[in-house]
Amino acid sequence: MRNKIKTIAFDADDTLWVNEPYFQEAEHRFCVLLKDHLPAQAVSRELFQTEMKNISLYGYGIKGFMLCMIETITRVSNGTAPLQLIDEALALGHDLLQKPIELLPGVAETLEGLHGKYQLVIATKGDLLDQERKLKQSGLKDYFHHIEIMSNKQVTNYQKLLTHLDCSPGNFLMLGNSVKSDVLPVLALAAFAAHIPYHTTWMHEQHDDTIEHPNLITLTNIADILNHLD
Repeated sequence: MRNKIKTIAFDADDTLWVNEPYFQEAEHRFCVLLKDHLPAQAVSRELFQTEMKNISLYGYGIKGFMLCMIETITRVSNGTAPLQLIDEALALGHDLLQKPIELLPGVAETLEGLHGKYQLVIATKGDLLDQERKLKQSGLKDYFHHIEIMSNKQVTNYQKLLTHLDCSPGNFLMLGNSVKSDVLPVLALAAFAAHIPYHTTWMHEQHDDTIEHPNLITLTNIADILNHLD
């Protein structure tokens, strides 16, 4: 990989800043709201099934999560839930949309070390307005040549990004916490990927199989990428 990379793309949520722990906290509070209808584990299962059913319609992000909470309330209560529960679920979503941006360790130092040497890009999923808000509040925007808020992270999405950047796969490196979204489709294009495991991962993004590939490296901290490039 050394001396080949020209463009480095970064996932945002749980790679540059904290995200999934906030969703897990909101889901826990949502389960408490429905405790009179189902046990917490069953509520979580129902919510996840709703999210998976609707992901092709809503995409990824907080607004879709809010709609799925409302649909789950209606279904598990058989339409008998008071409107107050809907209001409280909406409040959970509004709280998520106002969470402070907490950069992960080593992020600022890593971007500072790479800036000016490589073309830096953000390639992330999620709601457009929310991701733009988080990027602005993070103070990191000036490090990046291009921001790509992707509807999904499959091979075709990455190919579109590479075409837009006029970058060949052999000169492209993707860093992220999700094997499913940030590693596998990138390797399928013969590009390079760096996996940075995060302590918690959304169920939909979990991938338990061991991946061995000459274009893949695994980092313990985002700053470790500097040792592989310089």
